[in-house]
Amino acid sequence: MDIELRLLRMLLVIADSGSLGRAAVATNFSQPSVSGQLKRLEAQFGGPLFERGSSGVRPTALGARVIEQVRDVVARVDALGQLSPVAGDGAGRTFRLASTNTPILPGMLARARAVVPGLSPLVSSVYASTRIVELIERGEAEVGLAADYPGAELRHSAALAHRGIVTEPGFVALAADHPAARQAEVDLADLADCAWFVTPDDGAGWPGVFEAACRASGFSPVAVHEFLGDQQHLQSMIACGLGVSVVQATIRPAPGVVVRPLVGTPLWCRYVLVWSRERVDEELAGALFGAASYAYRELIAQSPHFRLWAAGKYRLPRS
Repeated sequence: MDIELRLLRMLLVIADSGSLGRAAVATNFSQPSVSGQLKRLEAQFGGPLFERGSSGVRPTALGARVIEQVRDVVARVDALGQLSPVAGDGAGRTFRLASTNTPILPGMLARARAVVPGLSPLVSSVYASTRIVELIERGEAEVGLAADYPGAELRHSAALAHRGIVTEPGFVALAADHPAARQAEVDLADLADCAWFVTPDDGAGWPGVFEAACRASGFSPVAVHEFLGDQQHLQSMIACGLGVSVVQATIRPAPGVVVRPLVGTPLWCRYVLVWSRERVDEELAGALFGAASYAYRELIAQSPHFRLWAAGKYRLPRS
């Protein structure tokens, strides 16, 4: 199979934007051109890569598998570009990084410092993605690691740039003795009577996207615990049967907790690298993006439930 790299990049833009129209705007192509490039890819891969809907597009099972592999290919190609003098001129490069709650952060920073020796990031934990944008716009940070959702993409001025790192599905964490834990995939409607742990408004669309998914499944949560804390504390409460929670797909389940994909994948979250065009050069932005992509591949490698889901082979773990 001989596929042009530009088509693979377009595939990722479509996946990250969740819409052919938004992908066209992001790449300065016409929408028919974007659609034509996608058709070429689908012909080469032998099937549809996205499902079309009123709100945009979502990966098919084949598409999810292809996108996972394409991210790895493109990240490796981008990494070749980092083997330039930027790897040796990082001494004294201090920048302020505002990051939302994501497991990508530690691996990204470790990889970035390995690729660009001498980097000195000053990290601030900032929950709301809109707040991260504000900090960069006001000159109080140079780089951000934020989140948004298909159909509710991050907004910012022309002074900032952003690039989607990955769009991942939302899984559900529940107690190991919960009846739904016996299912390989959990229907959101089967959790209608559960109490939920839900993080607060992040300014980017959450918890609105969660509430919309519940409504589409025919219910409103009977009880909601607003929770913003560490994952260990959250999982301890889930293990005790106090509730269930939407979680990041690469999370490592604690004892007494199981993580399951949701039927139909009704929830998606995109992680985004955003930076100041004036204060961050293209080389540093590229190095940070490559480091974030590398960190996410490492998380996938440590998440067998996610790898099986992406491969379309999810089954219940053997007891």
